[in-house]
Amino acid sequence: MSRIKQQFDLTGKVAIITGASRGIGESMAWGLAEHGAKVVVSSRKQEAVDAVAESLKAAGHEALGIACHVSDVEQRKNLIDKTLEHFGSVDILINNAATNPVFGPLAESTEAIFDKIMNVNVKACMRLANLCHPIMEKNGGGSIINIASVEGLKPSLGLAVYSISKAAVIMLTQAQAKEWGSVGIRSNAICPGLIQTKFSAAIWKNDHILKQFENHLPAGRMAQPDEMAGLAVFLASDAGGYCTGGVYTADGGHMLA
Repeated sequence: MSRIKQQFDLTGKVAIITGASRGIGESMAWGLAEHGAKVVVSSRKQEAVDAVAESLKAAGHEALGIACHVSDVEQRKNLIDKTLEHFGSVDILINNAATNPVFGPLAESTEAIFDKIMNVNVKACMRLANLCHPIMEKNGGGSIINIASVEGLKPSLGLAVYSISKAAVIMLTQAQAKEWGSVGIRSNAICPGLIQTKFSAAIWKNDHILKQFENHLPAGRMAQPDEMAGLAVFLASDAGGYCTGGVYTADGGHMLA
């Protein structure tokens, strides 16, 4: 293996990916597994994570499905405990699970909706990383990748609370990087643009709205989930070893439009 290619090798590393039963999370699970990582596929439903884990194993990769509703304290702890029991370590954490149950004006956002979005999109990312911190510190380092959004950089109408939560994820990432760099833990944020997933179906299934988005994008199209996986592999591996506190857009030029 060449000197540069070897930097992308994740052999022996253990990665947890939340929200990994489909979409971006599933693609990142495949990306890390194909580069040698032992992958823990996590999402709310056991049958869904088992299906992805079995597909990975059938392709010759090491994988385990662990159901976890990330807003639940005990389920978060169980996710980490079962990972340690099965694989003995945690080297990479990808906080991908997120929610956005409403589309509408900020003034109509209820207390319950605000709390749900913040608990899943922000608090869970912080608490899961805090659970992984002592493990990674003992290992001499690790990589945390928080999946934010371009909405955290430039809000769209109707997505105010979601945008607020993703802006908080970006600041969480930078705080982690600043506090934990001394023990070798890197933290970076990926800000996807419009990706063709179930999460964004309300946009891309509406031809009129989709055309508006695509007409304003320099790339002229929305992305597929697999197009996010390479950046995750880079940030998880030694190839991204000097990257921490970074905020990386993968948005087809959305931030320029």
